[in-house]
This record gives sequence, structure tokens and C-alpha cells, in this order.
Amino acid sequence: MKNLKIIFVIGLFALTACSKTGEQDNSEPDTLSEESPNQALYDQVMDVHDEVMPRMDELMKLKRQLQEKIANTPDMVVEKKQQMEKMISNLDSASTAMMNWMHAFNPLPDSVDQEKAREYLESEMERIRKVKSLISETIDKAKEETRN
Repeated sequence: MKNLKIIFVIGLFALTACSKTGEQDNSEPDTLSEESPNQALYDQVMDVHDEVMPRMDELMKLKRQLQEKIANTPDMVVEKKQQMEKMISNLDSASTAMMNWMHAFNPLPDSVDQEKAREYLESEMERIRKVKSLISETIDKAKEETRN
């Protein structure tokens, strides 16, 4: 009976230690913490991303419309068809630019080097703004093309 109590107490300590270890792991952020001096810059980068991301659906819809227009117009003038195919290619490029940015985006934690983390976020802000511009321009041109 005494051995059973000892085993029970040891088990309780083990469970308590495991739960505290788990809590410590959750408190360490993967990227930037809320107190980080670079958090505002990170938030701005993500705001641009969040503004552009919903436009990806619009981009794909326009691509399908152009593809359908080509498929449903067998007597389309060759130059017009080539122009529409180029627009589809531009839409694909804009989509790829966004996917590449998201795949490569990996901010440094401030704990590694605060200055390098800031420089990285500044360069990523420039990159995501270029992606935003590319997507906006491509969508605008594709909309014009689908109206014609």
C-alpha cells in the first residue's frame, strides 16, 4: 500500500512537470512577440498581405473567364487570342509572385538580431508592395479585356 502511494505521488509530480514544460514551450513565440519593437512593422507587412490575398480569387476568376472566352470563340482573330493568352500568362505570373512571397516570408525573431529583423521586414514590405501593385495592375488589365 505504501508503494502504491509513492508511485501515485511520483506520477502526480511527473504530470505536473510535463504540464509546466508544455506551458513554457507555448510562451516562446516562433516569430515576433507582442512586445517586439518590430511588431508594428510586421503588422504593416501583414496588413498589405491581408489586403492583397482576397484578390487572388478575383485573379483566378478572371483567368477562367479569359480561358472560356478563348474556348468559346473558335473564330477569334489570332492577334486577339494571343493577347488574351498573354493576359492569362500575366495573371499566372501575378499569382506566382504572391505564392513565392508567402513561401519565402520568414521573419527573424528580434531575439536573434533586432536590427537584422527590422531590415528584413523593411525589405519584405517593399517586396509585398510590388506584389500588390503587380496584382492590381494585372487584374485591372484583365477586367478591361473581359469587357471587350
